[in-house]
Amino acid sequence: MQVAARVVELRLAETFVIARDARDTAEVVQVEVTHDGLTGYGEAAPIDRYGESVESALEFLNGSAELLGDDPFALEEIGDRLAGRPGEQAAKSALDAALHDLCGKLTGLPVWRLLGLARAGPPTSWTVWLGDPDDMARRAARAAGRFRRLKLKLGGRDGLDVERVRAVRAVSEVPLQVDVNEYWSLEEAIEALPQLAALGVEYCEQPLPAGDPGGPELKRRSPLRIYLDEDCHTLADVGPCGERAHGITIKLAKSGGIREAVRMAHAARGAGMGVMLGCMLESGLGIAAGCQIASLCDHVDLDGNLLLAEDPWPGVELVDGVQTPSTRPGLGVEQALSRTG
Repeated sequence: MQVAARVVELRLAETFVIARDARDTAEVVQVEVTHDGLTGYGEAAPIDRYGESVESALEFLNGSAELLGDDPFALEEIGDRLAGRPGEQAAKSALDAALHDLCGKLTGLPVWRLLGLARAGPPTSWTVWLGDPDDMARRAARAAGRFRRLKLKLGGRDGLDVERVRAVRAVSEVPLQVDVNEYWSLEEAIEALPQLAALGVEYCEQPLPAGDPGGPELKRRSPLRIYLDEDCHTLADVGPCGERAHGITIKLAKSGGIREAVRMAHAARGAGMGVMLGCMLESGLGIAAGCQIASLCDHVDLDGNLLLAEDPWPGVELVDGVQTPSTRPGLGVEQALSRTG
């Protein structure tokens, strides 16, 4: 199999703000894997938080052809070889997506059918990025009628996080979830979570820093279900997360791809934990890979491509708030430029 990769800049519709970052663009690495005259595509969204960059992902992908072999259906063997090289989970996820896309095209089936899964999962949340309470309320109000739940970014470290949620609740009756991105202390979380529960928030994502020793105590005392994102990367993390939370957040950029994400979902279910599927700022190519396994999850946050000024990889369709994969073979998306010449 032949591999080619390139860095692509995605322009956001608005400045995207979370507790530790603000950006107007996002860089991803897109990869092509070609075999028997067909090409599969995947996208890497490297995470700075974990020491990955587009440069390191590109370097990994450009040196990955020897790890793939000549059988795109040998996914377990390929996965074992990729796992033998440390780090670069986002790059591995891009290869995994491209291989699934390629296998779907070789068989004429969409990936969700190859996996034996349902086409559609739960409705996606719409992310209301961190801002002052009134601004977050205005942006939440604009999402009315298009999305069936909202995800509010918190962690402002200004004492206004509860007010942010209260302001949004005043303009929206849809289910709410909050994501703190590791920016509360145990004391702040214990104080805020009962107030958020009273406002109808359903669950809180990553309130404490990853590995914080207060995690088990917060789980015991929290009136809200806690989901862990930064604490949970691969299958090996699922068990320990059960001591600290009620659910896990799976992202392909952390897990290394679809196959590991499926393992994680089943393991969490077996342990009685909830499963959320998240995403990064990525195009429809990256979101399409996540959509294939959305039916395994309780909650879905797959709005990355909807935050872009223009999605260069159309094919995923938002239907009644649900990010729905195509019925076309593979991941079902096609680069817009290739369709217009």
